[in-house]
Amino acid sequence: MADRFRITLAQLNPVLGDMAGNAAKARAAWEEGKAAGADLVAFTEMFICGYNAQDLVDRPAFAADAVAHIEALAEICADGPAIAIGGPWPEDGKLFNAYFILKGGKVMTRVLKHHLPNETVFDEVRIYDAGPLGGPYAVGNVRVGSPICEDAWHEDVAETLAETGAEFLLVPNGSPYYRHKMDVRVNLMVQRVVETGLPLIYLNMVGGQDDQVFDGGSFVLNPGGALAVQMPVFDEAVVQLDLERGPEGWRAVEGEKAKMPDAWEQDYRCMVQSVRDYFGKTGFSKALLGLSGGVDSALVAAIAADALGPDNVRCVMLPSEYTSEHSLEDARAAAERLGCRYDFVPIGGPRAAVTEALAPLFEGTEPGLTEENIQSRLRGLLLMALSNKFGEMLLTTGNKSEVAVGYATIYGDMAGGYNPLKDLYKTRVFETCRWRNANHRPWMKGPAGEVIPPRVIDKPPSAELREDQKDEDSLPPYEALDRILEMLVDEEAAVSEVVAEGFDRDTVKKVERLIYLSEYKRFQSAPGTRLTKAAFWLDRRYPVVNRWRDPS
Repeated sequence: MADRFRITLAQLNPVLGDMAGNAAKARAAWEEGKAAGADLVAFTEMFICGYNAQDLVDRPAFAADAVAHIEALAEICADGPAIAIGGPWPEDGKLFNAYFILKGGKVMTRVLKHHLPNETVFDEVRIYDAGPLGGPYAVGNVRVGSPICEDAWHEDVAETLAETGAEFLLVPNGSPYYRHKMDVRVNLMVQRVVETGLPLIYLNMVGGQDDQVFDGGSFVLNPGGALAVQMPVFDEAVVQLDLERGPEGWRAVEGEKAKMPDAWEQDYRCMVQSVRDYFGKTGFSKALLGLSGGVDSALVAAIAADALGPDNVRCVMLPSEYTSEHSLEDARAAAERLGCRYDFVPIGGPRAAVTEALAPLFEGTEPGLTEENIQSRLRGLLLMALSNKFGEMLLTTGNKSEVAVGYATIYGDMAGGYNPLKDLYKTRVFETCRWRNANHRPWMKGPAGEVIPPRVIDKPPSAELREDQKDEDSLPPYEALDRILEMLVDEEAAVSEVVAEGFDRDTVKKVERLIYLSEYKRFQSAPGTRLTKAAFWLDRRYPVVNRWRDPS
C-alpha cells in the first residue's frame, strides 16, 4: 500500500456561469498537479459553474452544461492525477449538489451533499435534493471521504465516512466571508477531527459573487486538531499537500502557514475584492462616484482605487450653495491623494430649472425635505448620465447606518450599481478610514499613505442639503445609533432589551420605526458587500408592507 499521497489543493476564483473558463482554470491547476506528481487535484464546491448560482442552477440547460464540461474535463485529463470537482448533478427529476471524482477519462463516482443549508444567504433546501449518507471513494488504494461544505458542520456525515473506511477527509467548500467566520470554521473542523481521528483538509474558494465574497483561507488539520497548513485568505493559491501513512494512520506533512489578517484588514480586503470582482465579472473596468468631501464617499473612493486602480476611478464633486468651502477642499484633496480623476459639476443651474418647473405646483407651500431631496436626485441624474456616457459603473456611498434608517434619497444618492459600504456601520467607517491611512498591502492598487484627509474623518458628518445641517439633527449620535441598530438588526433584540441597555425608549422606538419604514428603499437599493450575518439583502428579508412594531 502507498505510504505517501499528494493532493494539489486549488483555491481558485471561478466565474459564475462561465463553464468553459472555469474548466480551463481547472485544467491549468491539474497540469500543475500532474507536473508535481499529485495523486489527486482537488477543487471547491460547485467550482465548474461557480457559486452561489441560486435559482439559475434549476434551469435544466444550466445543469446539463455544467455536467458536459465536467465530462469533457475528465476526457482531457485522462492521463494523470484524479480530479475532485464540484458541480450540479440532475438525476431522475432531482437535482443534487455534487462532488465529481474523475479518473481515467470518465466520472468515476459522485458524492452528493446530504445537509442543505437553509439560513442566511443559502436556500439550498428549496433548490437541491438531499443526497444519502454515503461512504468514501477510492483514489488508487487510498479511501477519501468528502463531506461537502455544510456536511462537515454536522457530525453524522464525517462519522459515517470514518466508520466506512475513510482514511482522511477532504471538505470542498463554497463558504462566504463574514467577520470572524474563520474562527467558527476552524472550531467546527477541529470537532470533526477529534470525533473521527482523521486528518481534515478544508478547501474553500475565493472571489466575489454579487454581495458575497468567498475568502479562501483553506487549511489542513492533523489528528488531534493541530494545524498543518494554512493557505492565505482572499488570494488564489495552488498548494501541494503531502500526506504520509505511519503506524497510527495518515498525517499531513506540515507546510506553509499564512498569517491571518485582523478583522479590520479582512473587512477592507472584502470590500476591495467585492468591487474588483463585481466589476471584472460583469465586464466593467471603470468606476465613478459622487465625492462630497465627506467620510463615506472618501472611503468608497479609496476602495475603488485599491480595487481597480486610480486611473480607472472618476470622482465628481456636485456642489450646491450649501456645500461648504472645506467640503470642496476636502473632496479635491481626497481625489488628488488617491490619484483619481476629479470633475467639478455644480448643480445650481439644473436646480434652478427644476425649481422653476415646479413653482406653479409648489405655490403656497413651504420649502422643506422635498427641496432638499431634489438636490440629491439631481446629483443622481448627473452621475448616471456620466455612467451611461462613458461606461463607468456608479458606486453608491451609503453606510449601513444610513441604509438601515433610510437616511438616504431613493433615486438620488442611492442611485448606482454597487455599494461597498452597505454592511459597514458609520462608526466602523471612521475606523476603517484610519486603518487605510495607516496601512498598505500589495493587493491594493491605490497609493500608500494618508489617502483620506484627516479633516474628512474628524469633522461632524453632514448631508449639506440645507444651511448648517448636521446628521445628528435628524439622528441620534452615531455611537448610540449604531449600537441600537446592532441590537435591533444584527442581534434581533426586542425593544425592551435595547432599553435595558440604557437607551431612551422613545429614541429606540423612533429607530425601530425608521428601520421598518425604509424597507421599500432597501428593496430597490444596489447590492453591496456582505461583511456580517445580518447584511441587508439575502441575510435579512423583510416585507415592504408591514404594520407590526415590537410592543415590548
